[in-house]
Amino acid sequence: MRKSVFSAAVAAALAVPTLVAAQTPAPTPAVTGNISLVSDYRFRGISQTFEKPAIQGGFDYAHASGIYLGNWNSNVSQGAGFPGGNIEMDFYGGWKKSFGDIGLDVGFIYYYYPGTDPKIDNKEVYIGGSWKFLSVKWFYSLADYFKVKGDNGADTKGTNYLDLALNYDLGSGWGVVAHWGHTDFKNLNDGSYNDWKLGVTKDIGGWVFGAAYIGTDAKGDCATGQLYCFSNGNPLALKTRDAGRDTVVLSVGKTF
Repeated sequence: MRKSVFSAAVAAALAVPTLVAAQTPAPTPAVTGNISLVSDYRFRGISQTFEKPAIQGGFDYAHASGIYLGNWNSNVSQGAGFPGGNIEMDFYGGWKKSFGDIGLDVGFIYYYYPGTDPKIDNKEVYIGGSWKFLSVKWFYSLADYFKVKGDNGADTKGTNYLDLALNYDLGSGWGVVAHWGHTDFKNLNDGSYNDWKLGVTKDIGGWVFGAAYIGTDAKGDCATGQLYCFSNGNPLALKTRDAGRDTVVLSVGKTF
């Protein structure tokens, strides 16, 4: 489950300013790629890799009209709710435009986990706005949220997520990132929770290094079988862990 449409914990900080010559802006490439390595893949505050490292990457196509398409991928843990699967593939598209300091972004994203049995996926629409270094984005699930059923088998269609973010450039390659999010789980008692992040980034030769403190108030008490308690997926040496507990995530990534 990707933390944000453009690469979650690190990728928001991977927008490296393009150098200019003779004050003439260089054209923005129609297709860009990204790759990153993180010490733990957190989606909306919840570990997707049993607190193990993940390698991630994808590409984006952007048209001058504002229309864009993209794909992003990451390894995941079977014990994080993806039985039989070990990779997440996200496909998305939408329209994004800037009007001075104001930005607008609307689109659709499909989360796919090949090999999962039963099949796990998710479909969301989203709308977002930004002003300078501040942004807000709202996601709405079009079907059962990652195939999870609610209380008494109720549908979880309509589960939504609100994402508030700050990405501030301190100069000299340094940046500050902050985030607060809220998952509003439809028809599932104790499913809703908040998550947050506070971190710093440093651009060194186009590679962006980051460190962020990430936490949640998700209920993941493994002793009582809470929703956000995940396992390592190994029946011979089973280990369980609160997947929403606070942690520090280290990362390095690059766009090209």
